[in-house]
Amino acid sequence: MVEPLREKIRDLEKSFTQKYPPVKFLSEKDRKRILITGGAGFVGSHLTDKLMMDGHEVTVVDNFFTGRKRNVEHWIGHENFELINHDVVEPLYIEVDQIYHLASPASPPNYMYNPIKTLKTNTIGTLNMLGLAKRVGARLLLASTSEVYGDPEVHPQSEDYWGHVNPIGPRACYDEGKRVAETMCYAYMKQEGVEVRVARIFNTFGPRMHMNDGRVVSNFILQALQGEPLTVYGSGSQTRAFQYV
Repeated sequence: MVEPLREKIRDLEKSFTQKYPPVKFLSEKDRKRILITGGAGFVGSHLTDKLMMDGHEVTVVDNFFTGRKRNVEHWIGHENFELINHDVVEPLYIEVDQIYHLASPASPPNYMYNPIKTLKTNTIGTLNMLGLAKRVGARLLLASTSEVYGDPEVHPQSEDYWGHVNPIGPRACYDEGKRVAETMCYAYMKQEGVEVRVARIFNTFGPRMHMNDGRVVSNFILQALQGEPLTVYGSGSQTRAFQYV
């Protein structure tokens, strides 16, 4: 009677210890309180995994317009993790040490479906996050995009290239939204002393990407799985920069 009970207890302990991925232990001095906007999205959820496994306290804020709860559900219940359903267009009051601002639709079908929401997220949302960073003294990283270059006339693009953007084109809500967000970051750094970083992310691919997000890698994979010819626009001589998530 006692031995079967002990086995059940061991099984319960084993299942409990294996509930979450392995997390590094950090002292209170080294452990950061980190906010990730868009943290349930494709890129954001991988960043969430990395920072959680590094031992930090992570708060994910997402309105689930393109993010998915299942991308981060393996952390739900962990003492270092919190998930908040919130739109960054509305102010957020929280004490943090670092902010990773990734909230924004990033695939053409999504941002062209609701261009006004895309603009608001990248302008008002960024303004709110910069205001939060200023209030609590946090460092902010803005996830920008290669789309700030628009349809570039220079290949590859150096960081001092200003781009070739159509401000009223079908992609302008995303392109110009990110350009304004970068300008806001620079202004807050220069005028208010907020510590900011900007990462211009190119074409990302990997686990958790949406198969129907309208970008070239997912399109190729979907067409290949369906046994269809791969669609290549133009002459096929164009180049792309890809990043594995």
